[in-house]
Amino acid sequence: MTETTSIIIFGASGDLTHRKLLPALFNLFRKKRIPGKFQILGFATRAWDDDQFRLEMEAAATKFCSYDYSYDEWLEFSQHLYYLSGNFTNRDDFQALAARLENLEDGPADRMFYLATAPRFFLPIVQTLGQLGLVHDRERKRRVVVEKPIGTDLASAQALNQGLNQVLQEEQIFRIDHYLGKESVQNLLVFRFANAIFEPIWNRNYIDHVQITVAEEVGVGHRAGYYDSVGVLRDMFQNHILQLVALVAMEPPANFDADAIRDEKLKVLRSIRPITPDKVASVSVRGQYRGYCEYPGVAPRSQTETFAALRLNIDNWRWQDVPFYLRSGKKLAEKCTEIAIQFKCPPIRMFPLPKDFEMTANILGMCIQPDEGIHLKFEAKVPDTAAETRSVDMEFHYRDSFGETSIPEAYERLCLDALQGDATLFTRAGAAELSWKYIDPILAAWKSPDGPPLTSYEPGSWGPEEAHDLLAKDHRWWIRTCGENNGQIIDPVYN
Repeated sequence: MTETTSIIIFGASGDLTHRKLLPALFNLFRKKRIPGKFQILGFATRAWDDDQFRLEMEAAATKFCSYDYSYDEWLEFSQHLYYLSGNFTNRDDFQALAARLENLEDGPADRMFYLATAPRFFLPIVQTLGQLGLVHDRERKRRVVVEKPIGTDLASAQALNQGLNQVLQEEQIFRIDHYLGKESVQNLLVFRFANAIFEPIWNRNYIDHVQITVAEEVGVGHRAGYYDSVGVLRDMFQNHILQLVALVAMEPPANFDADAIRDEKLKVLRSIRPITPDKVASVSVRGQYRGYCEYPGVAPRSQTETFAALRLNIDNWRWQDVPFYLRSGKKLAEKCTEIAIQFKCPPIRMFPLPKDFEMTANILGMCIQPDEGIHLKFEAKVPDTAAETRSVDMEFHYRDSFGETSIPEAYERLCLDALQGDATLFTRAGAAELSWKYIDPILAAWKSPDGPPLTSYEPGSWGPEEAHDLLAKDHRWWIRTCGENNGQIIDPVYN
């Protein structure tokens, strides 16, 4: 990347810039992956100047950068940081932004606008940029990165997408989902399609079911006021978890091109079986951890869910009758994101085993975080027995194979891809809307008088007992493939 580039961050004084964007851009600079001539212009309402912004970002680097760096590296990088105080809805402030950019760029330059603001400002910012011609240039690139959430339901997502597309071409819009930037998530495609031994068995003939768990140890904390208007279904399922489902279930793309990959993911989302109101209670569980309503900003009798579990079906040739069990929640036993593929048991019992002996299924576990890696559980004969078997584990850990510091932060990869115009790891308008089309009926049923009740669970557990029952009625159980209990059944009734 040799072209002059401007990176404009709206909401540059906010938490996202401090925690994620600044460390990501600084590390890209250290790796020489940002153009030689660049400028990062922060735009926010706080009355800072360039010097104050640099001091704030230096403090952020000290606190949030997970890598070692020298002061000379920071000093060189900080000379590319600039700041302009302004209002997100004031046209005059945007004209001042245009003048500042022209002064900094001193000639033609590519531009990436990053919307790190509250969602209500997304459209006003883009519309004003369009009116002033700041996102239109036939010679140089103009890209806009939009943070989540893309709407709060199907109607608002459609309105946002329509508004964006009235100003921008779809190829200019990069809807970010930071989960897709994780190395272990990107590795799903390599694991499936670069290894011939797995793809032939990746279907309904060999797989019994799929589980996806996104568990957090922490509660809602300082986000309580925001979270109480959202809940875990909107916060995690509509974007992160359904994107993981699409990666697990997609067909092989024609090539590694962004459009080819996103086409296949879109086909999966179109194939998800809609949940009718009368079925919601039988395929979903919603829970709230005890003590949630005591947080400042949370309604005393809040019905917001902090845990949810769903059974999802994909009606296509590969996955017909293979259930996908999804769960996510706050204040659970430990932090983990993992995908468990449970295969079917052998069709016959050829070994001389006791009559009450149950064969153990093979399980493939893909650990997204925190211990990134892959586990394959299979059966082996116990020495000095006739035919007794025991489950053993074949493991791969990123830290062992590539080193402790080899995994970059998700935002680092996503910022680089947006700068280069690679949309592979970003969400299309249609994908966001299809996700809401699936989630909206569940939310509506949960609010209705006939919907499933809001259950409670103890902080530090694996969620409400009803989540156990969701699988137990299908003669299945939640499993863990990572951490201390890898490959073991985790039953919240007894654990």
